[in-house]
Amino acid sequence: MKRYLIYASVLTALLLTACKGPNEQTVPVNLRTEYLTEPIGLDTDSPRFTWEYDGNEEGFMPSRAEVTVSTSPDMRQDPVKLVVQNGMDEGLPSCADKLALTPFTRYYWTVTVWDAGGHRCKTSDVATFETGYMQTANHPATWITDNHDKEFEPAPLFRKTFSVKKNVRQARLYVASAGYHELFVNGSRVGRNYLDPGYTHFDKRILYVTHDVTGLLRDGDNALGAVLGNGWYNVQSVAVWDFEKARWRDRPRMSCELRITYADGSVESVVTDNSWRTATGPYTYNDIYSGDMFDATLEAKGWKEAGFDDSGWQPAKLTTSPAPLVVAQQMPPIQVTAELSPVNMKSFGSKLYVFSFDKNMTGLCRLNVKGERGTRITMKHGEILREDGRLEQGNINIYYHPVKPYEIFQTDVYTLSGDPDGEVYTPSFSYHGFQYVEVESSKPVTLTTESLTALQIHTNVTPVGTFRCSNPMLNKLWDATMLAYVNNLHSIPTDCPQREKNGWTADAHAAIDLALLGFDGITVYEKWMNDFIDNQRDGIGDISGIIPSSSWGYGDWPGPVWDAALFIIPQALYNYYGTTRSIQQLYPSMERYLEYLKTKETPDGTLSNGIGDWVFWKTQTNTEYTSTAYYYLDNVLMAHFAGLTGKDASPYQKKAEVLKGIINKKFFNAETGEYAGGTQAAQGVALYLGFVPEGKEALVAKVLRDKVAVNDHFLDFGLLGSKTVPAMLTRYGYVEDAMKMLLKTDAPSWGYWIEKKGYTTLPETWTMNDKFADASLNHVFLGDVSAWMMNALAGINYDPSAPGFNRILITPHFVNDLDWVKGSYHSVRGLITSEWRTEGSLVTLTVTVPSGCTAEVRVGNSTDVLQGGTHILQYSR
Repeated sequence: MKRYLIYASVLTALLLTACKGPNEQTVPVNLRTEYLTEPIGLDTDSPRFTWEYDGNEEGFMPSRAEVTVSTSPDMRQDPVKLVVQNGMDEGLPSCADKLALTPFTRYYWTVTVWDAGGHRCKTSDVATFETGYMQTANHPATWITDNHDKEFEPAPLFRKTFSVKKNVRQARLYVASAGYHELFVNGSRVGRNYLDPGYTHFDKRILYVTHDVTGLLRDGDNALGAVLGNGWYNVQSVAVWDFEKARWRDRPRMSCELRITYADGSVESVVTDNSWRTATGPYTYNDIYSGDMFDATLEAKGWKEAGFDDSGWQPAKLTTSPAPLVVAQQMPPIQVTAELSPVNMKSFGSKLYVFSFDKNMTGLCRLNVKGERGTRITMKHGEILREDGRLEQGNINIYYHPVKPYEIFQTDVYTLSGDPDGEVYTPSFSYHGFQYVEVESSKPVTLTTESLTALQIHTNVTPVGTFRCSNPMLNKLWDATMLAYVNNLHSIPTDCPQREKNGWTADAHAAIDLALLGFDGITVYEKWMNDFIDNQRDGIGDISGIIPSSSWGYGDWPGPVWDAALFIIPQALYNYYGTTRSIQQLYPSMERYLEYLKTKETPDGTLSNGIGDWVFWKTQTNTEYTSTAYYYLDNVLMAHFAGLTGKDASPYQKKAEVLKGIINKKFFNAETGEYAGGTQAAQGVALYLGFVPEGKEALVAKVLRDKVAVNDHFLDFGLLGSKTVPAMLTRYGYVEDAMKMLLKTDAPSWGYWIEKKGYTTLPETWTMNDKFADASLNHVFLGDVSAWMMNALAGINYDPSAPGFNRILITPHFVNDLDWVKGSYHSVRGLITSEWRTEGSLVTLTVTVPSGCTAEVRVGNSTDVLQGGTHILQYSR
C-alpha cells in the first residue's frame, strides 16, 4: 500500500512562526489527583497529579511544569511548588513528590507549563483534593456491633442522635465497616453508593468511605442511622468456595465518624461508641449469593429520624477492628449507572409474572407494588427462559449448595406492609446477574411492566474507548464485551456476576487490555493489586486463583498461568498510565512468589502444575508447556520491573534465558516450526511471549496461519488462544486470516454468540450445554478480540518504550471486509482517534493526537511522525 498524499490540520488555528513571550494558546486541563476528579478522603502523602493540554499551538511539546499546592483557593496560603522537568514524570504529565499533607484538609492546586521554546503557557484552573485520615493510626479506634453472633440472620440497625447548634461550614462522614453498610442522616440515604466498602481480605485490610453530608444536617436535633449487611465478610449460604468458613467471618461491625466543621472554624466529631443504640428490624436476611429478604411489617417507622423513641433498643457493643489496616477507598464507587424498563412481561395468573429486559446485566430490581399486608413477594433472577416462559437457573446455580430451605439463589424477598398508597422496595446488600426476573407472590397482586425497574449497578468507571465499523456484528461484539466487563466489576474484577462473583486472576489478566481500552480503571486495579499482597500466604509465597480468598484456590491448581496476573496487570498499568506504583508495592510479593515457583519445578526445570488454555474448543494445549511459558514471562517482566525500580535485574534475566532454552528444547520442533504439537494456542503463545528462537518467528507464524486455514478459519482454542492468536496472525502479516476467523458466525466463534444466539454479553464457553449445566452467559475472559479490533483495525496502541501514551503508535489495517473503521480512546494524555474510510482505490485515514504528544503512524511500509492535532493521510490500495 502506497501513501501518496498527506493533509494536516492542527486543531483549529495556525500559529505565527515566531512566537514571542508567553504562550497564551495552551493550557493544562482535566486536572486529576490520584486519577480522580476533585476527590475527598485521600490517604496518600505523595499524590499523583495528572493533566492534559488544550490549545492550538502547532506542535506543542512541554519542556517543564510547575505544580503549586496550597490550602487556599487563591493559592496564596502555604504554597508549595513542585517542579517537573521535561513536563512529565513516569512518562506522563504528572508530579508524584511527597508533600507534608495533613489529615482532613482541603488542598488546591494548579499547574503551569513551559513549551519547548521556553514560553510560559496559561496556568490551569484551580483543582482540589481533600485528605482523609492519612494513616490507620489516625482512624477512630472504636468499632461497634451488636450482641448477636455470625449465624444470626437479621441485620443490625444502629442509630445516634446529636445536636447541631452553630452554622455548619462542612460535614464529612467517614465510615469503615466489615460487611456492607447503608447510612442515613435524618432519614435521608447518604450518597448514591451501593455495596460499600469494597471487598478485601477483611483480616488484613478494611476500606473506609468518605461522604460529604453537609447538606443533610439541620439546626437542632439530628440523627445518624445505619444498617449493616453481611457482604463477603459474613457469607451465610454454602457454595463450593468455602466462604462460610472464612477465617475472618463474624457479625458485621462498623466504625464511623461524623466530622463537623463549623463556620467559626471549630470542629466537632460524632463517633461510634456505646452511646449508639442497636436493634434489628425489617432486614431479616441477606447474603451475597442468595439475595436480600425484607419484611416491611417489622419496620419501626421513623427509626432513622431524630425524634424516634429508641428506649427499647440496646446499647451498641464495643468491639475491635477486624484488620490492622484501615485505608481510604480511592476508586469509583459501585453506583446505579442505568435504569431499564422491561421489554416484555408474561403473566402466569395473578401470582406469577416473568419480566424480560433487552440485555443481560448486573444489578437489582426496584419493585413498585400494592397488596395485602403480609403478602410475600419473591424476585428470582436469571439469564435464560425455558420453553414455557418460566425462569431457568440451571446454568448458574450449580456451585450453590444451600442448607436452609428458604435460601434460593439470586432471589430477593419482600413482605408487604399493606400501605394503601403502594410500596417501593430496592434490595440493599446483594447484586445479581440477570436478563429475566420471575416474580411470585403468596397472594394475588396486579403487576404491569411499570411494576419492576432494573437498576444496573457496577463500579462506576468512566468509559474511555469507543469502536465502530461498517460491520454491525463487530459493533455488537464490542458492545457485548464492554457490557460484560462492567457487569463483572464490583470493587474487584470478577468472572461472572451471578454464580461466582469471584476475582479469578487469569480472567482478569486476559481481559486487561480490553478493560483499560474501554474504561479508566487504574484505581480499581491498584486496589485489587493490594489484595494480591494480602492474599499471599506467609512462609509459602503462593497466591490463590481467586483474589480475595480466605482459603480456597491455593496450591497446584489453578497454577502459574492464573498467577501471572501478579506481573501482567502491573505491567499493563505501566503501559497505559506510565505509573510504577503497583510495581513498587508488589515487588516484594513478586520476589517471594518466584521463590515459591522454584520449589514447584520438575527435574527438567519446567512447571507441570496448573491449568492452561481454559475452555478450549476441541484441541487441548499441553499444560506443562503453557505453565512453563508463563513462568518465563514472569521472569521477563520481573527483570523489567527491577530495571524500573533500580534493582538488580540480572537474576531474572538469567532465569528467563534458562527457561527459554528449556521450553525450546522440550516443546519446539525447529524443523516443522511447531510448539507443543502445533495447536493454535501453542503457536500463538510462543509468538506472543517472545521465546521463539531468532530467525524462526516467520516459520512459527506461518504454521499458526496454516493451522487456522486448514480448519476453515475456525478457532480451536480457549483463554490463551483468544488472547494471542488474532494478535499474532496480525503481527506477522496474516490480518486477513484473523478477519476470516473473526467474521465466522457458526460455532465456535464470537460471531456465533452475537448472530446466532443473540447474546448481549459474552458467555463462558463457545457453546451452551443442552442441559444448561455449566455455562454463564456473562463472562468477559474470551473477549480480548475487542481489544484486537481497537489495536489492529482502528490501530490505536501504546508505545512500550514511552508508556502512558507519551508516544502513540497508530497501526491500522485496511482489511478487505470493512469499508470503514473508527476508534477513539481517551488516554491519560488526552483523546486519541483513528478513523479510516475506503473510497474506490483510496483509503483516507484521519488521526487525532493529543496536544503535547507525538504519534507514529505505520501503514504497510510507510511511517509518519505526527504531533498534536488532527491529521488526514491518504493511501492507495
